[in-house]
Amino acid sequence: MKNFMDSEFLLNTETAKKLFHNYAEKMPIIDYHCHISPKEIYENKKFKNITEAWLYGDHYKWRLIRSTGIDEKYITGDSTDYEKFLSYVKALQTAIGNPLYHWTHLELQRFFGINEIVNERNAELIWNKANKVLQDGLTVREMIRKSNVKVICTTDDPTDSLEYHLKLKEDKDFDVEVLPAFRPDKGLSINKDGFTDWVAKLEQASSKKIDSYSDFLEAMESRIDFFHSVGGRVSDHALDYVPYMETTKEEVSGIFAKALKGEKVSFEEETKYRTYTLKFLGKNYAKRGWAMELHMNAYRDNNGRMFEKMGPDTGFDSVNDSNVSVPLSKLLNSLEKENSLPKTIIYSLNPNDNYVIGSLLGCFQGTEALGKIQFGAAWWFNDNKDGMLEQMKALANLGLFSSFIGMLTDSRSFLSYTRHEYFRRILCKFIGDFVENGEFPNDEELLGKIVQDICYNNAKNYFKMNI
Repeated sequence: MKNFMDSEFLLNTETAKKLFHNYAEKMPIIDYHCHISPKEIYENKKFKNITEAWLYGDHYKWRLIRSTGIDEKYITGDSTDYEKFLSYVKALQTAIGNPLYHWTHLELQRFFGINEIVNERNAELIWNKANKVLQDGLTVREMIRKSNVKVICTTDDPTDSLEYHLKLKEDKDFDVEVLPAFRPDKGLSINKDGFTDWVAKLEQASSKKIDSYSDFLEAMESRIDFFHSVGGRVSDHALDYVPYMETTKEEVSGIFAKALKGEKVSFEEETKYRTYTLKFLGKNYAKRGWAMELHMNAYRDNNGRMFEKMGPDTGFDSVNDSNVSVPLSKLLNSLEKENSLPKTIIYSLNPNDNYVIGSLLGCFQGTEALGKIQFGAAWWFNDNKDGMLEQMKALANLGLFSSFIGMLTDSRSFLSYTRHEYFRRILCKFIGDFVENGEFPNDEELLGKIVQDICYNNAKNYFKMNI
């Protein structure tokens, strides 16, 4: 029997152990997509206790706790932080198979030096030990440094001033690059409440009056230029469904005019607006050498009562099963026809799309980067051992696995950098199995290079990071 989460955790062969300890373990991190706060990095936030660091804003953990049937008071409500901590401990202690079980123990081991098993017997001891480490100086910046992070790409609305990114660029005491990523979802959500209010914010941010769709596009392009000037080289889009419908600028201008008056548009009109706007953005990304991330097939805010009470991103989302293959192919092809397809990273929340994505990659590769069109790392509900292995298998079966740009946190927690270790262990297990089964040569130099490229070098080159 193997020991619980020891140094050989998930490393089931000698090749896997060698690849992880000699090549993967100490590689730096480029976190090219996350949801952490640049303000908290700039201010070097100090957490008052482990609950604040662990549970505030973490809907992964909230969902697990809710499964125990406990009152919301002890999850996101007005109970004490220690009571919330206990509710998580009680939920986690029997969560066999849930990746949170491993992530949580990795966080305790790597950041706090705590090797106790998370359970009710150890709860008070863990609480006291972790809080002492936090009080002794484990700040946000120290968490980032301990994780060997070189670059962080946050997720930022086009109307954002990027105040804290600019301040961090001038901060000589912090040598980690914190770069903005352009997230224009609100600009594509033409039917959502608040769209006209957001357009007003865009007017203010761009210093441009928006009376027409042409004005709107000019304002968006000016914000792309601003992000570029601050170091932004990545955009991100949450496409719960993939829009594609042939249209013209004239038709979309009329649709935009209706929305600007506060009118709702039809689903067909929304799809045409999204298609044309997304293509316009894609062309601008390509012109500047940016990468475009597409996150697809989430179904959000399923629980209407809880959405009314708590709002979005609180743990009530699920996997969608909308059609991806045809609209995604047409979207990519429409940009490719105009020689304007940017570097693109494609994620789907539905693992049934793995072979759709894996096979589409080979249709649109180019000379702009190794693996110009990427199959993004296993995302959200797939961010577990099985999900990662299935994504790796699909990519290896259908494309060039060695060109993969690897892991990202996609997290709101500064403790989540241990997910890179989790990923790297699974990566080494995946490659090690091929070698030990006689399916790939035992060429350590080549294997080590592939591992280090996927862990770090491919992302560095893909995003053209000067680090």
